[in-house]
Amino acid sequence: MTTFLLLAALAVGYLLGRWQPWTRLGDWADWQIRIHPDRWIGRGWRREALLYAALLSTQPARALRAWRTRNDPTPPRSPAIRVTDHTTEETR
Repeated sequence: MTTFLLLAALAVGYLLGRWQPWTRLGDWADWQIRIHPDRWIGRGWRREALLYAALLSTQPARALRAWRTRNDPTPPRSPAIRVTDHTTEETR
């Protein structure tokens, strides 16, 4: 009986290692945060919290990067382009 349980546990561990549900969940959460924020962000803090919790529990580095990117201040705008007219009366 112990041998059977040990083999079953090894088989389940092997299958979970091949399937990698935690990696798939983390990739999906990262995709939703970065590519489809309109579906989640601003629709309620519970949805956003669940998404960040899924990403934080599976891939903490990506969660920190996503949180930093989301809370970055907007970059300053560059000055307007100046267009100078170098033509003179002689070349017109």
